[in-house]
Amino acid sequence: MMADSTFENSVKLGFIEEDTDLRLLRSHFFPSKVGGKPSWLSLSPIPESENLQCMKCKGMLIFLMQVYAPLQIRDDTFHRTIFVFICPKASCCSPDDGSNFKILRSQLSLVNSFFSSDPPNEELRDDENMDSFPNAAKLQSLCYVCGIKGNKKCSQCKRTPYCSKEHQLFDWKAGHKQTCSQESEKDYKSASGLLFKEFELVTEEEEYSEGDSNNSKSEEERLMEYERLMRSPQLQGLEGKYQAEELEKSATAETEDDKIFLKFKRRIGSEPTQVLRYERCGVPLWVSSTHQPTQSDIPNCSCGAPRIFEFQVMPQLLNYLAVDRLDASLDWGTLCIYTCKNSCSIGNMYKEEFLWKQDFQNAKL
Repeated sequence: MMADSTFENSVKLGFIEEDTDLRLLRSHFFPSKVGGKPSWLSLSPIPESENLQCMKCKGMLIFLMQVYAPLQIRDDTFHRTIFVFICPKASCCSPDDGSNFKILRSQLSLVNSFFSSDPPNEELRDDENMDSFPNAAKLQSLCYVCGIKGNKKCSQCKRTPYCSKEHQLFDWKAGHKQTCSQESEKDYKSASGLLFKEFELVTEEEEYSEGDSNNSKSEEERLMEYERLMRSPQLQGLEGKYQAEELEKSATAETEDDKIFLKFKRRIGSEPTQVLRYERCGVPLWVSSTHQPTQSDIPNCSCGAPRIFEFQVMPQLLNYLAVDRLDASLDWGTLCIYTCKNSCSIGNMYKEEFLWKQDFQNAKL
C-alpha cells in the first residue's frame, strides 16, 4: 500500500516481490503490482478498448503495472490507483518518446459501489471465497487475453470475449482453435506469450541523506564505487557494455550529463533493485541532463489544474519483464508519471494522466 499525502516530502521505493500468492493481487485487496492482467479499482465502467490503443501502431496496449496511491485529503480519494499500459511492440519504443504508453487514474470513496468499507481479510483466499469477492468480470465482459473490456466475442463459439480482432487472433493461435467447440473450461494459457509475468510491488521508505553523496569521497573511491555498481547483476543493461576507459571517464567527467548520470547511480546505489520511486509533489531522479521537461511540457489536466510529478518507473524493472531481444526490445531510462494536482473528482470513471519518457544518452548505452 502506497503512502498517503502526509508523505509528500519522502520517497517510497518500490521493489518486486517474487513469492506472493497471486490471489492476493486481485482488485479487492487494492494491490500494487506489475504484469498479468489489471486488477481494476473502479469495477465498472472500465476503459473501452479504443481508449487503450497505441498511438503509433493502433494495436492494443497491454498492462504494465499499477500503483495503489490513496490520498487521504478527500473522501473520494480514499482508494486511488494509477495504471500504466504499454505497447508490447519494440518497434513502437522510440527514444525519449512516451506515445506508446498510456496512464489512467481511478479513485473511489471508502463507501463505494463495489467494495466493503471493512479491510479485506487475506485469510479468505481459497477459490470459493475468492469468487465471492467483487470482480470487474461480474459487471462486464473482459478480454480473455488481456483483461480489459471485451465487447467482441468469438464468431464461432459465441462465448469467449475479446477486446479486439488482434487479441482474438492471438488467442486462436494460442489454443482457442482446439477448444472453441468444447463446453468445458479452457486448459491453455492464452496470454502466456503476450502479457508480462505477474509480481507484487512492495514499498519501503528510502533511507538516504546528502551526506551519502560522493562529493566527500576521493576520485579513486568514487571510481571504485561506480565500478561496483556497474557489476551489480540488477543493474546490467542500464547502460550496456561499459569499457574500463568509459567508466573512468564517466566517474571523473565534468559535463553536466555525466554529473546527472552519476547522481542517478549514487542515489540508487544502496538499493539497486528498486523498480519504482514514489514522491508525489517531488522531483524525478533523472538519468540524463537532456530531455528533461519544462513546466510547459507537462499538460494541465482536463479539469484545468496543473499536473505534478507522482512517481517514476526505474529501468531496473526491465530485468523482470524478460523483454531483451537481439534485434530490438522495449527500453527506457526512466518513466515519469504526472497526475492532476487536485486529483479531480471522476466518480467511477478512469481519467487519463501523463507520462514523460527519458532515455539514456547513446554514450551510456
